[in-house]
Amino acid sequence: MADKPMNKSQLLNYLAEKSGHSRKDVAGLLDLLVQTAYGEAKRSGEFTIPGLGKLVKKQRAARKGRNPATGAEIQIPAKTVVKFRVAKAAKDSVLS
Repeated sequence: MADKPMNKSQLLNYLAEKSGHSRKDVAGLLDLLVQTAYGEAKRSGEFTIPGLGKLVKKQRAARKGRNPATGAEIQIPAKTVVKFRVAKAAKDSVLS
């Protein structure tokens, strides 16, 4: 059975210990990174974290779908979605 993934508190503790900075400083930096990623993805349509991946804002076209309960065909409207594309380096590191 696999280990449980790190939660935010565990991540902050780990980064603080490894970097030698206070947990409060690490939390502030992580929050700043997240807010910057959201703002840049909203403003320019993408935000890259080198070696990890990029957030990409993309327009999804309108399409036809089916109501699973009734089987009736429905029109799904166009909308903007956010995707995360994993960097090749991250993929290679995790899967090797």
